[in-house]
Amino acid sequence: MGQMFSTTTDEEQQDFVSSFKCFKESNMKNRLIPEETIREIEVHLAKGNIQGANTVITTALKEINDSPLNIAVTGESGSGKSSLINALRGVDHESKDAAPTGVCETTMERNPYTHPNLPNVTVWDLPGIGTTNFQPKDYLKKVKFVEYDFFIIVSATRFRKNDIDFAKGIRIMKRNFYFVRSKVDSDIRNEKEFKPSTFEEKKVLQTIREDCLSNFRKNNMIEPQVFLISSKNLDKFDFKNLMDTLINDLPTQKRHIFMLSLPNITEAAIERKRESLKKCVWLEAFKDGLLATLSTEGMFSVQDMEKLKASLNHFQVMFGVDDLSLEHLAKDLQAPVEQLKAIIKSPKLLEAKNEETMEKLIGFVEKFFSINGGLVASGIYFQKIFYLQLHFLDTVAEDAKVILKESSSRGHSR
Repeated sequence: MGQMFSTTTDEEQQDFVSSFKCFKESNMKNRLIPEETIREIEVHLAKGNIQGANTVITTALKEINDSPLNIAVTGESGSGKSSLINALRGVDHESKDAAPTGVCETTMERNPYTHPNLPNVTVWDLPGIGTTNFQPKDYLKKVKFVEYDFFIIVSATRFRKNDIDFAKGIRIMKRNFYFVRSKVDSDIRNEKEFKPSTFEEKKVLQTIREDCLSNFRKNNMIEPQVFLISSKNLDKFDFKNLMDTLINDLPTQKRHIFMLSLPNITEAAIERKRESLKKCVWLEAFKDGLLATLSTEGMFSVQDMEKLKASLNHFQVMFGVDDLSLEHLAKDLQAPVEQLKAIIKSPKLLEAKNEETMEKLIGFVEKFFSINGGLVASGIYFQKIFYLQLHFLDTVAEDAKVILKESSSRGHSR
């Protein structure tokens, strides 16, 4: 652990400021912490108030990791909202904690579904606004409107007047809402079956989108963006665009946790998770390692090893390459789980005997220093464990890409 100082020399202050500038620049794109927090940290560093900077960073990290995120999903019976809820949570429909799917109206009151890996992320299944017990006039109050960060309104056909009136109410209350036209894979399949000679997927999608938008015009609403999705094929159609839009619209403090909650449907999504987690690891290291002189000599302590194990496990869970996730995927792919583990590297990072493992880890740090000089910008030294956490993160992210390719090659959409 780095030693904390209440006062610093001018040279040390400049080192802190210069080092933090690197994080500030990386934070400009896909921000992890708000600009006002960045400015507050910079003020403390410029004054040499290291403890003050440490406190602000500690608070910011806690807010990033612990901020609650509540997503509301609503739609008529059979609209596909439960399938979307399960897809957002990365849960199979047959899982014991999955939102129930079916053609009958299964939601007569709001039901919370917690993300399996992130307890502060909850997706709420709301009753369709036209159901018997929830009429438009009192719908917002009954579903506790103020508790949600944003709303997703789902339809498998065209959006009804009730949906549009609901959206208008959300707009008045200055909350974000998003229209999702679900089950487009079924529309495309039917169109291809019944009109094989004239079928063009692009035209079918345009027709579906225009049909939705025309109903907004008829009900005197400015045309919103409509996302066409298939919960069975998240890597197709507009699901990626929907996720990008939600991330951009969320407050800075909630973007990180939302990104971690999303399924790995593309390599770009995996990279986005990696970059966001990398910023968290860097901030934690900066907070704990201010003015810490790093030595690569010696063995790792028991505490170091426990922290590394915890970090590796966390990364594996977030990227879906932990044992439980791989077991579920192997079942879906009808393949031995050992076959999946054999093509990835992260399970082997800490599996060797203790002495061999530590020698390998120290060797990695020394190799890193031989290339980078042991520095992370402007003379600030970090603890050796920081570099290994980055190594673990990179390895796990690459594993996620390997698993994504393997799943895609077998025709499975994660």
